[in-house]
Amino acid sequence: MKKNILTTFFLCITAIGFSQETESKYDEKLAKSLNGDERGMKQYVFCLLKTGSNTTATAEEKDNMFKGHMANIGRLAKEGKLVVAGPFSKNDRNYRGIYIFNVTTIEEAKALVATDPAIQSNLLEAELTPWYGTAALQETLKIHEKITKK
Repeated sequence: MKKNILTTFFLCITAIGFSQETESKYDEKLAKSLNGDERGMKQYVFCLLKTGSNTTATAEEKDNMFKGHMANIGRLAKEGKLVVAGPFSKNDRNYRGIYIFNVTTIEEAKALVATDPAIQSNLLEAELTPWYGTAALQETLKIHEKITKK
């Protein structure tokens, strides 16, 4: 008896949830401005940054190259070419960080990574892969600016 009451209760709750109308929040203007398809998705290029082959750079050289690396990240983000960038915690795979480029081809992404001093000097190596994700990802930088103190 108790089992039947619980089953009936869950069926009623489920039916109520499914019967409620959901209002579409689709914003055609925003979707078009972000180049989103009918699913709100678009093509990007994912970049996995790994430890490069340069093992002879001095600490001062590394420091200068990584200052250039950070400046390059800022420039690409301001240009709208880079929507996500960030480092990995220490790991045993030599993964150093990721980029998600707001471009559709590997060739475009290769041109962008070629501007990075840490990649130019082989301190980092870039592995590029096409990636399909939410077009809204491009909006994260605007939000990030609002939550960053420094």
